[in-house]
Amino acid sequence: MSFFPLLAEAAPVPAGGGLGMFVPMILIMVMFYFILIRPQRKAQKAQEEMRKNIRVGDKVVTIGGAHGIVSGLTDKTVSVKVADGLSIKFDRSAIATVTDSKAAKEEETKAEA
Repeated sequence: MSFFPLLAEAAPVPAGGGLGMFVPMILIMVMFYFILIRPQRKAQKAQEEMRKNIRVGDKVVTIGGAHGIVSGLTDKTVSVKVADGLSIKFDRSAIATVTDSKAAKEEETKAEA
């Protein structure tokens, strides 16, 4: 008895043709987009916006965990005062969060007036 004739038999074609196999794949890709990719892009844009709106006097935390107050700004760097007489220069991308924003306080006072 030989198994080769059994292996050579063609697999039955699904009723919907080849398109029926692609529909679940497309649905999975759409789910990945809405569950993983879209929220990640949204968070990345929020981080970029936060880094763009940093002002002198804002309290920040760097990605390395250093806490300080912004004492100077350029297009690519931020000077952070971490102690009396000690200011460290970081890239803007090294700022993880703004804990106390001077710009947000100014906007709140304008809105109240």
